[in-house]
Amino acid sequence: MTTVLAIETSCDETAVAIVNNRQVCSSIIASQIPVHQQYGGVVPEVASRQHLETLNQQIAQAMDESSMGWEQIDAIAATCAPGLVGALLVGLTSAKTLAMVHKKPFLGVHHLEGHIYATYLAQPTLYPPFLSLLVSGGHTSLIYVKDCGKYETLGETRDDAAGEAYDKVARLLKLGYPGGPIIDKLAQTGDTHAFALPEGKISLPGGGYHRYDASFSGLKTAVLRLVQQFEKHGRELPIADIAASFQETIAKALTKRAITCARDYKLDTIAVGGGVAANTGLRKHLQAAAGEHNIRALFPPLKYCTDNAAMIGCAAADHLARGHTSPLTLGVNSRLSLSQVMQLY
Repeated sequence: MTTVLAIETSCDETAVAIVNNRQVCSSIIASQIPVHQQYGGVVPEVASRQHLETLNQQIAQAMDESSMGWEQIDAIAATCAPGLVGALLVGLTSAKTLAMVHKKPFLGVHHLEGHIYATYLAQPTLYPPFLSLLVSGGHTSLIYVKDCGKYETLGETRDDAAGEAYDKVARLLKLGYPGGPIIDKLAQTGDTHAFALPEGKISLPGGGYHRYDASFSGLKTAVLRLVQQFEKHGRELPIADIAASFQETIAKALTKRAITCARDYKLDTIAVGGGVAANTGLRKHLQAAAGEHNIRALFPPLKYCTDNAAMIGCAAADHLARGHTSPLTLGVNSRLSLSQVMQLY
């Protein structure tokens, strides 16, 4: 059994967790959403300062809730890529310091690998190979998970990520930030077939395009034009219907690509990770379609869909069990590819 204290500060959540393999001993998350709402999005410098102010308290609280002493911790881990450079530096520097002070191994963890491992926390029988659908504000990807540290990207977004599209459409509808939870809630009372919106098909061969790629910028533009038409004629916006139609379109697009990809690669499991994994529309469509094709569709518990340190600790524990550790000279990287994970060890 491997026990890891993990830190996650890649964006606007300050999170610390203690994980024993796949068992979460404590998980503390301090969201910065109220701070960034006034700006309509995350301000990097503000995020870094908030991490600095709260991280020490989070570490102490995680240790207290786990009822563990430092002698029971086997390693210290932190997200080192990708993310906001200043925010990543806060967590990485803290983790290195703790590793040196307490003479523990140190591991830098890729943020997206963490989202892959989020499903492991509730699925003790989940092991590679499987297909991972990562959907968040910054990433929308289909990843062939071959083993710990061995990943192949089979599809991704060519422009806006799914979560980013949610935020932009929420801004168009004057709903506030973040857009995902607000639109999801409104969609429950709207008509999913009220408006025909484009899924954003990618069919260009070569040029770095994948067969299973998605595009959501056209969908966002279609919503903009829809809003402009209502405003032009002085009509009240049917916000719930627009939200429902928009969410239906994204859920169908993601489901279609994920199911097709899993069947083509003969994978019987799709594990979803990232903030959009909490979306009710995506959960409904993917689970229904997966059932029709005898594919398992697995989702993390809602509390582990958004950024958290438990998923980072779970990934680190698996790497440590395989003898992987990171040098204390490891730096942060805002854009490190998932295929480059093993460069961290």
